[in-house]
Amino acid sequence: MRHLLATSMLAAALVAAAPASAQRMSLADRVAQLEQRAADNQANVDLLNQVNQLKTEVQALRSQVEELNHQLKQQQDSGKAQYLDLDGRLNRLEGGQGAPVAPADSGDTPAPSPSAAVRDTPPSVYGDPGTLAQGADERSAYDAAFDALKTGEYAQSANLFQAFLQQYPNGAYAPNALYWLGESYYVTGNYPLAMGQFQALLERFPTHDKAPGALLKLGLSQYGMERVDEAERTLSSVTERYPGTDAARTAADRLSAIQLNRLR
Repeated sequence: MRHLLATSMLAAALVAAAPASAQRMSLADRVAQLEQRAADNQANVDLLNQVNQLKTEVQALRSQVEELNHQLKQQQDSGKAQYLDLDGRLNRLEGGQGAPVAPADSGDTPAPSPSAAVRDTPPSVYGDPGTLAQGADERSAYDAAFDALKTGEYAQSANLFQAFLQQYPNGAYAPNALYWLGESYYVTGNYPLAMGQFQALLERFPTHDKAPGALLKLGLSQYGMERVDEAERTLSSVTERYPGTDAARTAADRLSAIQLNRLR
């Protein structure tokens, strides 16, 4: 009887103890799960921080790219304006010795544009000085083309100068129109078309005050096409045909630079 009672009590104790052990294991599992969740949450936080940091860096890089693009655009515009200013001053001065000077109130020199420093010299009219005054329509067409050139609309200016030359092939402004049509092509690097206009000016108006600049630009166009030998010959001929002009001095400088470049 005592043995049976002891066995029953041991069995009851084991039954009572089993749920407690199971409960302890369940609690440990729950703690492990919570710890895993906490670790996962921290990983997510770290990942989110990294993503935010990358977004900040990308935004900073975009800002830098935008600033660099802006600076590049400013440099391009500045370089274009400086080129046109230098070229305009050269063409105002070239052929100045013996060239007729327009009266101060004649209005032959277009007002400079705020965005570009291109200036034109008034065309030389030989014979009746009233020719310009009678050609109001011709002057209006010429001014429209030249205004497009001053604002950097080179394709538009080329089209307008072409239309002008078709309508007024022998007009008082035809030599100037030929020169600036060539310039519209030259400034955009379209050297073959530029050469055609400069050559036409030289053939038709060899004594015009735009002729020295046209011969200079012809040589520079040849150089732009990497026809160096031809360019050297043409630039040399500027000083021979038009000595003492600004175009001749510029041609001599460019020729020296080309020859020095050959020695490197």
